[in-house]
Amino acid sequence: MRHADRGDVDGATHHKRSAPRLYVLDGLRLVAALMVVLFHYVALYGGWENNPRAVFPSLHAYARYGWLGVEVFFLISGFVICMSTWGRSLGDFVVSRVSRIYPAYWVAVLLTAAVVTVWPQVRSVAGWGEVVTNLTMLQEGLGVSDVDGVYWTLFIELKFYALFAVVVATGVTYRTCVMFCGIWTAAAVIAPTADNTLLDMWAMPLYSPYFVAGIAFYLMHRFRPTALLWGLVLFSLLLAHHHLGERITDNLADPEQPIAHWPAHLIVVLAFGAMALIALGAFDRVRWRWLATAGALTYPLYLVHMYIGLTMIHWLRGLLPAPYIVLTVVLVMLLAAYALHRCVERPLGTWLRGAMRRGIDDMRRYSAPRPATGRWGRGADPDRVDAAGPGATTADRTVAAGASAGAGPESLVAAERPVHERV
Repeated sequence: MRHADRGDVDGATHHKRSAPRLYVLDGLRLVAALMVVLFHYVALYGGWENNPRAVFPSLHAYARYGWLGVEVFFLISGFVICMSTWGRSLGDFVVSRVSRIYPAYWVAVLLTAAVVTVWPQVRSVAGWGEVVTNLTMLQEGLGVSDVDGVYWTLFIELKFYALFAVVVATGVTYRTCVMFCGIWTAAAVIAPTADNTLLDMWAMPLYSPYFVAGIAFYLMHRFRPTALLWGLVLFSLLLAHHHLGERITDNLADPEQPIAHWPAHLIVVLAFGAMALIALGAFDRVRWRWLATAGALTYPLYLVHMYIGLTMIHWLRGLLPAPYIVLTVVLVMLLAAYALHRCVERPLGTWLRGAMRRGIDDMRRYSAPRPATGRWGRGADPDRVDAAGPGATTADRTVAAGASAGAGPESLVAAERPVHERV
């Protein structure tokens, strides 16, 4: 595993790793998605007529911790977002994220809404106004219910993107990433007792430790592990453990049946351990290309599996043994995710990416400083207008002439900008 040179630490564009694609990250993403799927299909009442504890007496004990797949997603997200934004402009970041997360989401919202409208046994929507608001992905901030119960995590991701956009706008470097992690961690520690709704909303104390640790793990992977980065990871792990009790309470499948906390803590430790091994290059030699395809299916699978899958379970119960129902529904959801990836994410994402890039290019082009224009078009007419004003000195007229030629202060500032324009 090659680490960056010391001179590359603060460079946003100078150094690019030659390491291969991290296929293990795709595999870990798939594991996290399947954890969440099994939690919804096996641990929740959902479409089952009886208590799932009775339906799955053995599997239920493990599946009821599957909600922790969300925490694993956030851990991976911190790593991947830091990696994918290195050396990129803010415009590139916005285009990449919007074209990546919205196309499949739009179709999933409409598909889920259609299914639960036709078969409302598991879930129903209040109206199509709710569906339209969900298309923004901002429904939680607007006080509107999610069309599908898993969408709340997307608002958490969006807030992370908004926060990290500040880093991207200033240039993603080792120093800015560490400062970002430190400031965010401090805010997350203060938020629970600050009695400030806005601070709590953006600090996200329950979830920020995973994003911060993911960023620190990527810095280890790109550069090298240091005491500072290990300190960030360890502190994030301790904060994650501190908030796990609240998360366990929120995700009790049966409030009357409390569960042991230690398995949840163990799963978090194992997730951090897996990310540490990835960061240290332990899996760099893994080249299983099928993992890339599996990783590409995790997002569409996550979007469509819950209410559509639970509706399928409702109609299949009694026709097949419960384990076969779950296996069948999981396979159908994987096929649906593959179709969504191939038929929606790829073509619509590509089109949206191109359209947004053209829009960004236009904004850059038309926002560039232009030569000053006078009343009669390009430049002022020297026979009619004294740009420096009456009584001006020769030096004043020299400055004015330079300004009319586009060499004013704005042009000087533009000359000092980075090579790639940051929008």
